[in-house]
Amino acid sequence: QVQLVESGGGLVQAGGSLRLSCEASGGTFSAYVMGWFRQAPGKEREFVAAISSRGQRTYYADSVKGRFTISRDNAKNTVYLQMNSLKPEDTAVYYCAADLRGWITTRDYEYAYWGRGTQVTVSS
Repeated sequence: QVQLVESGGGLVQAGGSLRLSCEASGGTFSAYVMGWFRQAPGKEREFVAAISSRGQRTYYADSVKGRFTISRDNAKNTVYLQMNSLKPEDTAVYYCAADLRGWITTRDYEYAYWGRGTQVTVSS
């Protein structure tokens, strides 16, 4: 069983930055594709970014491309999401997720394990 715990959320002004972290335990972190998703109030959960198991490939939603960067440190069992130039529309609960199948996907139902989320609020 894989446990994922997100941290780093908070309140920030538009144009500011935050770095989210997600620490994994209970599994072989270096074997998992890791993804970040978000869900705003009244909206469906949406894909944000994903990274391959060794970090050599990344993929981003168009809405965050050029502003967000996903990275991972397999020695620390941690995946990160650096968020720059934040906008009010980035306000959401951000979740990390682990995919055991080995290839990057944007589909949330293909991720086997999920964290509980961390709130990000961007004020205008």
